[in-house]
Amino acid sequence: MAFGKTGYTDKCRSIVGALQYAAITRPGINFAVNKVNQYMAKPLETHWRAVKRILRYLSGTLDHGIQIRKSTSDISAFSDSDWASDLDDRRSTTGVCAYHGRNLVSWCVKKQTVVARSSTETEYKSLTQAAAEVR
Repeated sequence: MAFGKTGYTDKCRSIVGALQYAAITRPGINFAVNKVNQYMAKPLETHWRAVKRILRYLSGTLDHGIQIRKSTSDISAFSDSDWASDLDDRRSTTGVCAYHGRNLVSWCVKKQTVVARSSTETEYKSLTQAAAEVR
């Protein structure tokens, strides 16, 4: 596929746009979709391969997704981070999910706003975000 032509670029952008909607109920693809979306101004063939990989993952996991079930009213949150994981700018990635009983009600995966000096600092920033989520 030649990405110098406008038609292919538009097709890639259209698919990534649709994947952003799919990411609402599929938090497992959220980070990958947003990462690919950062390069949609001028996508390359490597980005198209990443989009195809996401589509293959979705086709193999059609029965996955967010389900709401009757459960207790306990509120809990979990967080994790990956120190300096982005090779482009060395920023860390934070992931947070909040539950109401067994039901996932909120989640967030994003790059931290500043470059952390240690993995401990990255984890503290992630924990702070999780605490703010359940507040």
